[in-house]
Amino acid sequence: MNKNTLNWDIEYIRQDFPILQQSMSGAPLVYLDNASTTQKPKAVLNAMQSFYETSNANVHRGIYALSEQATALYEGARKLIKEFIHAKSTNEIIFVRGTTEAINLVAQTYGLSHFKQGDEVILTAMEHHANIVPWQILGQQLGIQLKVLPMDENGELKLDKLPELFNEKTKLLAMVHISNALGTINPAKKIIEMAHSHNVPVLLDGAQSILHGAINVQELDCDFFAFSGHKMYGPTGIGVLYAKEALLEKMPPYQGGGDMIRTVTFEKTEFNELPYKFEAGTPNIAGAIGLGAAVEYLSKLGLEAIRAYETQLLHYATERLNEINGLRIIGNAKHKAPVISFILKDIHPHDIGSIVDHSGVAIRAGHHCAMPVMQFFNVAATARVSFGIYNTFAEIDALIKALQHVQELFS
Repeated sequence: MNKNTLNWDIEYIRQDFPILQQSMSGAPLVYLDNASTTQKPKAVLNAMQSFYETSNANVHRGIYALSEQATALYEGARKLIKEFIHAKSTNEIIFVRGTTEAINLVAQTYGLSHFKQGDEVILTAMEHHANIVPWQILGQQLGIQLKVLPMDENGELKLDKLPELFNEKTKLLAMVHISNALGTINPAKKIIEMAHSHNVPVLLDGAQSILHGAINVQELDCDFFAFSGHKMYGPTGIGVLYAKEALLEKMPPYQGGGDMIRTVTFEKTEFNELPYKFEAGTPNIAGAIGLGAAVEYLSKLGLEAIRAYETQLLHYATERLNEINGLRIIGNAKHKAPVISFILKDIHPHDIGSIVDHSGVAIRAGHHCAMPVMQFFNVAATARVSFGIYNTFAEIDALIKALQHVQELFS
């Protein structure tokens, strides 16, 4: 296929990422583990450094100028994120540590207050552990049951099986928007419409989808949407739970402490208004500011342009990988994000990852926190490559060369 037929100035973009300018094992770094975490542009690093150097103070609590300055930056980031995902209100944007905490928050607040013994939660067969374990914990607490929507050998959900999973006990459908292990893009809007026809709310795990195209939570009509900053070129330790305001109003706080209260006596506590009711203690202020900077950076590049370029990378990499004898791609859904999992005949994925690392190529190897997916495809693990805005076609060629070297060593 033609390489980079879009007006995408890859060299200009790569200069924004200092970490890419180094070598690993004596070779230029080829970073292909973006589904795990993305690298950070100067805009994000500078925003966080600037906060600590010029505006560092606690938010919401000080009457002095520095605190007001920090609060403005922190709340400004919330507004940027609200606009980025097209939420109705900043009251619907809750800062958390990441997708995992967001899902646990929903389980331990909405779940504990709305579910009872015998109620059911629908998951899918391709969930990340972060969207399985919190519901199992809730099951131990309340006695709820989990139902699983199956998938086929291409890594696509069997939507014809979904209607039979709903009944009067169904209280929530929680699903991954894009599979981190397979790259499958699930038809979220269609599934949400089906769930809502049964009066069942939907939580979307958006950890992977947040950076591979525009997200409009109002258009999707999801009830909850969770994502992590570090997956979208922002800092680690910061993420967002979006939830419809009417739901948040009825949910109890997740944690108790400072800033989530209005008044406290030893007899009773009156909780703060949204969104602060769910943000106990001193927040990750610099992280939120860094996430806001990441949102601005991605918006300037253009989400549609990002998706188009990453699609080219996906198609080229798929073609090149299919040229390698004995290589099998796991997950061949019709609609995929730039994520490819694969196995090489008679070679363990951990060996693949270790050997290509000697050529400076960083890929993922393991179960990708999706062990049920591995069990379905009857593999212990896979090697996984995942692409971002700074990856190049030449890096894909370097990957192929490194994989060919792996085969030579094992032949």
